[in-house]
Amino acid sequence: MHFFKYYNKKIIKHDLINKFNYGNTNKVPKLKKIILNFGCKSFKIQQFATTLLALEILATKKSTLTVAKNANVLLKIQKGHAAGCKVILREKEIYNFLTRLFLEILPKLKNFTGFKLKTKTSSFSFKLLSNEILLQEFEEQYPLFANLPDLDIHISTNSKTQKELSFLIKSLKFPVFK
Repeated sequence: MHFFKYYNKKIIKHDLINKFNYGNTNKVPKLKKIILNFGCKSFKIQQFATTLLALEILATKKSTLTVAKNANVLLKIQKGHAAGCKVILREKEIYNFLTRLFLEILPKLKNFTGFKLKTKTSSFSFKLLSNEILLQEFEEQYPLFANLPDLDIHISTNSKTQKELSFLIKSLKFPVFK
């Protein structure tokens, strides 16, 4: 069993049960999915190819292009054209990405004080700047991955209140900016 999954199942789940007094263990908040998204502002096929490749390296899962539903004059994106790329992680893939985030990406960040989270009742999101993602695969092919856009990370849970979500964030040991 993956150590993040074990930690989530054995420690966080029991802490949540003790703190919020759930009658049913199925009501305990858990991670549902993680969405990784690169938004590209310019339509160059080379840019999309490198961002797709970077997402596949980060998530170890095939990524897909996102298409603009509406035209945006400020970003110079037409309706129906490619606007970015994303990948949706579920179950085992969540724990693999969290391992990579906590063990490979975050320790290499310089002057890192924490993430500024945007929270809702059942989800939270944060942004990694393009120059902060320092993986060995990216360093070996630096000219290819030098101009990546910022990575948006959106984590969805099934929590019902803001208190449950903040307790889950603290339990997962996310470095949060205060």
